[in-house]
Amino acid sequence: MWLGLIVALTVVVFDQCSKYYILWFLGNGAYFPLSDYFNIVRAWNTGVSFSMLNNYGNLGAWILSIVAMIIVVMLFWWLRKENNRVLQIALGLIMGGAIGNVIDRLRFGAVFDFLDFHIADYHWPAFNAADSCICVGATIIIVEAIVAKVKKEREK
Repeated sequence: MWLGLIVALTVVVFDQCSKYYILWFLGNGAYFPLSDYFNIVRAWNTGVSFSMLNNYGNLGAWILSIVAMIIVVMLFWWLRKENNRVLQIALGLIMGGAIGNVIDRLRFGAVFDFLDFHIADYHWPAFNAADSCICVGATIIIVEAIVAKVKKEREK
């Protein structure tokens, strides 16, 4: 269990430090181009992934924070019983990312996103370190489940 909690804490610290630094770096600027396909931007997401449910203001921030914390508690419950170290890391990544974004919602009423990848005028929705950790953690869980299923099938 401790491995997952250490990963979660590391993610929260890294996420919050990266957001603090980028907000400081941008100052009053809206974006800073780094290449032909990547910018650092100032984007505030009051919704969830890809700005869904973006029109509910402070109420939405509180509702999404409560839902996220319920999910974190459920993941913690899973983590307490999980012996697979890979899954412990994955759960820690998701929990830390969710907590990092909840901190933003409670502090600012929105999540601060700053990574902007684009091709010409097509921009992938901006995201942050917490979002990345959530996606990586979820991908690890899915891959681990597939590997376990294939392994179980081979043992038959």
